[in-house]
Amino acid sequence: MNAAAPGPDGLPRCPWSLSPDELPYHDAEWGFPVADDQRLFEKVSLEAFQSGLSWRTILVKRPAFRTAFAGFDPQAVAAFDDGDVARLLADAGIVRHRGKIEATINNAARAIETAAEHGSLAAYLWGFEPAAADLGEPQTLTTSPAAIALSKDLKKRGWKFVGPTTIFAFMQAMGLVNDHVTGCVVRAEVAAARAAFTPPR
Repeated sequence: MNAAAPGPDGLPRCPWSLSPDELPYHDAEWGFPVADDQRLFEKVSLEAFQSGLSWRTILVKRPAFRTAFAGFDPQAVAAFDDGDVARLLADAGIVRHRGKIEATINNAARAIETAAEHGSLAAYLWGFEPAAADLGEPQTLTTSPAAIALSKDLKKRGWKFVGPTTIFAFMQAMGLVNDHVTGCVVRAEVAAARAAFTPPR
């Protein structure tokens, strides 16, 4: 998984990204640093829903997820009640898994608490940005010491469905690490974006 493969335009990319559904996401989103709390909460939530499934499955359902979960606004989701759970369990556009739905509602409340303590959810999450020396070759790891530490701290705060593998995937996607494979045409773009990015503290 650490060798680039030619995309439909002939340019090299991460091999996982070559489907029509995933290519735009890979080129424009994956790995670029994010400091927006709502986007960060959305990604944590969608990574939890991905557990046991493929990212492509979640990605094609992302518009429906956004509609179902009020755009992943933590304040709105934290206010969801049993009626909302029933509504979501009946929504064929999303993954209808009671545990993951209830975890997302729970995690919205935890996100609000975490943001209140640290100034923003972004400031808290970027505090776990790993040192480059702690990372292996791109896309050779499924977790890392920083992901394990963040997962442990989130669980201590009451978050659910935030295991180390889920959290490492979140870090890859939200730019806390640049895990585009060597040779991927987007790797340098992400490196430049990260260099120009000031992590919230």
